[in-house]
Amino acid sequence: MTSFLRSDRSRPVAIWLFVVAVLVFAMVVVGGATRLTDSGLSITQWKPIMGAMPPMSEQAWQANFALYKQIPQYRLVNAGMTLEAYKGIFWWEWAHRLLGRLVGLAFALPFAVFLIRRMIPRRLIWRCVVLLALGGLQGLVGWWMVSSGLSERVSVAPERLMIHLGLALALFIMLIWTALDAWAGAPRIEERTNWRGWALAFLGAVFFQSLLGALVAGNDAGLVYNDWPLMNGALVPAEYAGHGFWGTLAHSQGAVQLHHRLMAYALFVAAIVIGVAAARTRRMPEEAKATAFALVGVVFLQAGLGIWTLMAAVPLALGVLHQAGAAILLVTATAFAWRVRRP
Repeated sequence: MTSFLRSDRSRPVAIWLFVVAVLVFAMVVVGGATRLTDSGLSITQWKPIMGAMPPMSEQAWQANFALYKQIPQYRLVNAGMTLEAYKGIFWWEWAHRLLGRLVGLAFALPFAVFLIRRMIPRRLIWRCVVLLALGGLQGLVGWWMVSSGLSERVSVAPERLMIHLGLALALFIMLIWTALDAWAGAPRIEERTNWRGWALAFLGAVFFQSLLGALVAGNDAGLVYNDWPLMNGALVPAEYAGHGFWGTLAHSQGAVQLHHRLMAYALFVAAIVIGVAAARTRRMPEEAKATAFALVGVVFLQAGLGIWTLMAAVPLALGVLHQAGAAILLVTATAFAWRVRRP
């Protein structure tokens, strides 16, 4: 037991956190499918407890469908939708919310057990408390996002979608980092090189690119400008400007897609620099070098997948794969930033 549990590390705790991270990954993927199928507004009420059960009778289905018929998305986009078609979008949103509940239970119940048994390294307890609080906040943010599309819009507000996804990905990163700390224990010596800062900067850039991707999804901007490398034959789309500064940054289809492209190019170049520098340096541990090379590979794959997804006008399968790829890139960037801190 001593090889798996000591004062500054606990591998059972690490495994628990990795499992929760996998559930968050699944939630991000299902959330992407929910957005791509325009299913996010199919459940118009927030019932954290009672809403865990789907409709169990024809009458219950009709009641839920009647509530959906009252919102603009039905009247302006899906007028005449059948009950069977409604069930198709309902199940995506219900699965997404169910995963949210499972993530909460999978974190909170083992956390209480590990606390009682004093198995969590003392230095990680506060992080777990923060994770629990952010997980609860995510439920509130999710409903705040959904509510933006229930009265005046036919979809959720793109900036609220960005915040919702951003919080989920922040939780994902923190879970992976804390799990790695719980598995390996506190570093005996921390590497004080420039790699530490550059790796964290790259991780931050990947996170920011994910937020830009959320704005693309929230504005359905992947359905326009489906040529590459130009945008309808131009470097900068003619319809770049929106209504004002915020309208351009958050609501212009041309602007959000251009920003996502430009950030992708920057990450591509930065990944090449990291790969070349890692290959040439002698100070980086071999495990960190391997992680750096894996990071370069994932960036290349994600870039190619992003171009394919765009030029195919975002079919469901490719859109979901692209969002999953973003999460995998975040895992790899997190592992690299964590690893270079250790000699």
